[in-house]
Amino acid sequence: MSTTTPIPSTMKAVRMHENGGPDVIKYEEISTPILSSPSQILVAVKYSGINFIESYFRSGLYPTQQPYTFGREATGEVVAVGDDAAVKFQIGDKVAFLEPGAFAEYMVLDTTANHRIFKLPAKVDLKSIAGALLQGLTAYTFIHEAYEVKAGDDILITAPAGGVGSLFVQLCKLRHANVIGVTSTASKVELAKQLGCDHVIVSSDEDVASRVLEITNNKGVEGAFDGVGKDSFEFTFKSMARKGTFVSYGNASGPVPPLNLLTLSAKNMKIARPTLFGYVATPDEFNKYTGELVDLITQGKLKVNISQTYPLKDYKYATIALESKESTGKLVLEI
Repeated sequence: MSTTTPIPSTMKAVRMHENGGPDVIKYEEISTPILSSPSQILVAVKYSGINFIESYFRSGLYPTQQPYTFGREATGEVVAVGDDAAVKFQIGDKVAFLEPGAFAEYMVLDTTANHRIFKLPAKVDLKSIAGALLQGLTAYTFIHEAYEVKAGDDILITAPAGGVGSLFVQLCKLRHANVIGVTSTASKVELAKQLGCDHVIVSSDEDVASRVLEITNNKGVEGAFDGVGKDSFEFTFKSMARKGTFVSYGNASGPVPPLNLLTLSAKNMKIARPTLFGYVATPDEFNKYTGELVDLITQGKLKVNISQTYPLKDYKYATIALESKESTGKLVLEI
């Protein structure tokens, strides 16, 4: 193992010891992890993205072992390297990674067991990458694999001013699609338009499906990407075109109710419920998609809308803002 800087014996992390609301979130001092295998690296975490999925683990919707350290995407700097890992990584390398437990000052990553570690260019904005890794890869892989967005397609995107929705909008526009955004409040309409939406529908004020049919000359949309879930499922379903593909990927308003598959027959529709990790299951897939995403960000073609940065100790307040739908764009923790 090699290291050039002293590593403290303890660190700060954000964890929970029981399921519940935001009050179960604890900012704690715990032992700093150490390398236990020559294939591991130790990363000093700099920024970590905040995602709605953490509320599912906290509530118990997604079961997990406890104590549970929150977070699953981050950027940082390599500060210690095992002998075998030195083939790929050196001290001082900037990295982005997907790994549970990212709301902590240090993380041990196994370069053999986890292929979702990406060596970044030396000059890169670590905050932007941390804010885009999980959601950016979700949007980027979905527009290639869940439904391949094509020029001229009419595409419906729910929550277009949110973290992942804003990336879906931009990526679909880069593919020259016509984007219809659906937001719950009028206050987010202007931001959705700035991000690239050709049309924005306020679901609390309008009949979404009727408006979509009006915009598309009664055709409907070829593709839809919905992360809201229960509250948006019905109008999204009704907005689909013949042979359209409905991609449902989130439960922000609650789980989607059971679906009778026979209802797909009327339009020969497809419906998908993919996860990011099914599209980056191999090193080649992860490196391809992450490399292309990082290039889009560093070239300025994809803007990461980080609306607010919180210190690690304030994650509780950040997730309250996120879960109450008060926030727009992406929320990030500075570690």
